[in-house]
Amino acid sequence: MKRRVALALLAASCVAAVALGATVATHMLRSRQEADSTSRVYAEIRWEALIPPDWDPMKRFLASNKGVMDDSDANGQRLMRAIWDHAPTVDAMDERDVRLTGYVVPLEESEGELKEFLLVPYFGACIHSPPPPANQIVEVRATRPVSGVQSMDIVSVSGRLSVARGESSMGTTGYRIDASLVEATAAH
Repeated sequence: MKRRVALALLAASCVAAVALGATVATHMLRSRQEADSTSRVYAEIRWEALIPPDWDPMKRFLASNKGVMDDSDANGQRLMRAIWDHAPTVDAMDERDVRLTGYVVPLEESEGELKEFLLVPYFGACIHSPPPPANQIVEVRATRPVSGVQSMDIVSVSGRLSVARGESSMGTTGYRIDASLVEATAAH
């Protein structure tokens, strides 16, 4: 009899544990959905999707440069910067729900939390000179402040992508993501 009672109590505690686990899992799912209040589906995109397939930044540069310039030529540097700052974007990407992975360049930080940052395709971009072309720099505006993320951390950003040129001290952007979700990732 005692054994049956013990087994019944054990079974009841297992059922309670499973129910508690389901409640916790449901709460975690709700929390994630609240972080993305619209519960949208985000299309995973690569950085190449942000560059028009026919864009060749060197075409204009070489057409303007009849001779050979070295890296220290100020006129050549200005011309290349102008070409990159006016890099064309892909209109078809406007107003799409996307997920893009890249490196963080902080813009607006307060008490260890980021509200705004740049997302760039490779380590050191925007921190070292020159910054990438505008179509390879995305301004990220987080719906809620993001904590635990530092400069050059790798993150995946999910949100609504807009074609929107912007200026910051770190470079010219060609896109903006209003981020519903920012997740740190282990690898890019």
